[in-house]
Amino acid sequence: MIVIALTGGIGSGKSEAAKQFKKLGVPVVDTDAIAHALTATGEPTLAEVGRTFGLEFINADGTLNRAKLRAHILSDAKERLKLEALLHPAIYASAVKQLTANQNQLHPRYQVLVVPLFFENNRYQAIAHKVLVIDCNEALQIERAMARSGLSEPEVKAMMAAQVSRETRRKLSDEVIENNGSVEELATKINELHKKLINTCIVNK
Repeated sequence: MIVIALTGGIGSGKSEAAKQFKKLGVPVVDTDAIAHALTATGEPTLAEVGRTFGLEFINADGTLNRAKLRAHILSDAKERLKLEALLHPAIYASAVKQLTANQNQLHPRYQVLVVPLFFENNRYQAIAHKVLVIDCNEALQIERAMARSGLSEPEVKAMMAAQVSRETRRKLSDEVIENNGSVEELATKINELHKKLINTCIVNK
């Protein structure tokens, strides 16, 4: 089964694109969802975060203080790399396990792997057959990210600065979907790409 890596900058619409693929019956493996599961209350990875960064990043109810940890790593590149070294191997292992499980499905002959930091993290490039970038203009990125997550504009810009540039993503991708319009417009574009991928998968079977 062909693996399509889906990526894009913060606020570009990756999550909505993934929803549209799911509606079409395409298996979707989301590394963000995996990261949240690994750092849920009671998980060994969450305990390791507490040991590595300090218990001040763990709330009284045992949950991870994601906002505080995010602010911490955005203010210190070394701390961000430390967190990535802790989380990324476990996220990758879980993603590969899910992708392998999906191989038993005969249709639609491809699956989607959502990796926000695909170009920043070399782990996934060997297992992705094609790369799909969801892209939009930077002003819209900021607007969407602020509305979705409650982050401030400086926080969003800091996260954007920690990612590769739009130009780099577009240059290195196999497919680019412009997402400057409505959800309905995005759904139409995903459906068109789905038909194209189905035909490609049949040819390459």
